[in-house]
Amino acid sequence: MDSQTIGFMPAVELAELIRTKKISPVEYIRTLLARIAELEPKVNAFAYLAADRAMNDAKKAEAAVMSGVRIGRLHGVPVTIKDHSITKDMPTQYGSKIFAGDQPTEDAPLVQRLRDEGAIIIGKTTVPELGWTGVSRSPLTGITSNPWMLGYNAGASSAGAGAAAAAGYGPLHQGSDGAGSIRMPAHFSGVFGLKPSFGRVPNYPVPQSDMTTHYGPITRTVADSALMLEVMAGPHFLDHTSLEAEPANYINRLRDGVKGKRIAYSPNLGVARVDPEVTELVKAAVARFMEIGAIVEEVPTPWAKDGPELIRFFWSAHLTGFAQYLPKWGPEMDPGLVACIKHSENVSFARYQEMRKRKMLYVANIHRWFQDWDFLLTPSASVAAFPAEKLMPDHWPMHPWDWIMWAEFSYPFNMSWNPAASVPCGFTPAGLPVGLQIVGKRFDDVGVLQAAAAFEQLQPWADKRPRL
Repeated sequence: MDSQTIGFMPAVELAELIRTKKISPVEYIRTLLARIAELEPKVNAFAYLAADRAMNDAKKAEAAVMSGVRIGRLHGVPVTIKDHSITKDMPTQYGSKIFAGDQPTEDAPLVQRLRDEGAIIIGKTTVPELGWTGVSRSPLTGITSNPWMLGYNAGASSAGAGAAAAAGYGPLHQGSDGAGSIRMPAHFSGVFGLKPSFGRVPNYPVPQSDMTTHYGPITRTVADSALMLEVMAGPHFLDHTSLEAEPANYINRLRDGVKGKRIAYSPNLGVARVDPEVTELVKAAVARFMEIGAIVEEVPTPWAKDGPELIRFFWSAHLTGFAQYLPKWGPEMDPGLVACIKHSENVSFARYQEMRKRKMLYVANIHRWFQDWDFLLTPSASVAAFPAEKLMPDHWPMHPWDWIMWAEFSYPFNMSWNPAASVPCGFTPAGLPVGLQIVGKRFDDVGVLQAAAAFEQLQPWADKRPRL
C-alpha cells in the first residue's frame, strides 16, 4: 500500500487486517514512519518521535500474530501520546525549555492501557508551553502547522495530535482538554475530537487545575474514537476523581441515531463574537439534524453570561503555580504565558474562594438547563485557522494573553464536566476547516458519539485530506 493509504487507514480497519494477517505490522509501521519523515519538516507535530522503538514493537507485534497468541484490540495499531501525558520510555517536556529532556519513570494509566491492548506508541505530540494557549506554538518545539494551510494555527493544547490526525500520521491520537484543547485542534484541523465526561479516562498525575482537564481521543472517524475510548476509559486507583463505571460498548452503539432527540442550538451562547463564515457553516450543519429525525430549536443559554469572567479569572489564577519559574526562565518562556501568570499574581485566597463559589453555581445552572435538552449544538470555535505566530486573528482585538475571546464555546463544559465533541462541518472559502460542537448531558458519552456518528453518516468528512 502507498503511504497515503497507510496513513489514513482507520484503526478499526487496520486492527482487523493485522488480526487476520492481511497486513504486516512491520511493513505498516515502516511505511508510516517514512510518511512522517517526509512530511514532518512541514507539519512539526512531534515533540519526540520514537521511530526505532516503534519498529522494534512492530516486529514483536508481527511475531505475536504469526504465533497465534491472544492479541489485544489495538494490536499493532500506532498511537501518539500528547506531551502532557507521562511516558516511562519517552521524555515528557510540556512544550517548555524548563522541562526539556525530563524523563518520567512510569506511564500514565491511559498509556499503559493502550500498550496493554497492543498499541504501538510512535511518539509524543507537540503542545504549547504548559498547555496555556489555543495556538500551536511553543518555545521548545516552535510552530506546529495546520496541514490544511502550513504556518497556520492547528489549535492547542493538543496541537500536534490534531495536526497528526489531519496529516495522516496514523489513526489514533491522544489529547487532553482543559478549556477546549481536544475540540479546538479538531476544529482547526478538520478531524474528530471527543472530550469525554470528566473522570471517564483516568488522569495521573492529577492536575492542580480544579478538576477541569479531560483526556480523550482525536481521530479521523467517530468509530476510531469510540474504540480508543473503550480502551482508555474506566476507573483507576491512582486517580481519585475517575468514574466508577467501566467503559461502555461504545463502538457497537454508534448507529442508534438521534431520532426524536431534543437538540438545542446556540450560535453564540449569548456571549461570543463569531466570524460570519463560521456561523454560516455551523448553522447549515445544525439544520441537517432535522433530516435524521431530531427536534432542533435555537434557544437562549442564560447560564452562559457568567462564563467569560469566570474563565479569565481561573485560567490565569491556576497558571500562577508556575510563577516560581519566572526569575530563572521568564526570558525563555512564551511571553503570553508570562503575561497570563502575572495577571493574577496578587489574587487573594479569599477572592479565589469567592469566584469558586460562583463557578459552582454556574455549573449547577448548566446542568439544570440540560434537563430540557439531550444535546446542545454550537460552533467549536469562533474563527477558522489564522497564522500561528499570532495569538489572535488580525481582524480581532489584540491582547497580551486573552486568546479565550475566540474560544468561548468550550470551557463551560470543562467546568461542568459534560461530554462534548467537535465534528468537521465544512470549509471556509479559503479552504480552512470548521467544527460543529456537540455537547451532551453529563455521563452521556454514548449519546455524543451517536449524535456525531449520525452526522458523520449524513455528511462524511474522513475522505477529505489536505494536500501536503
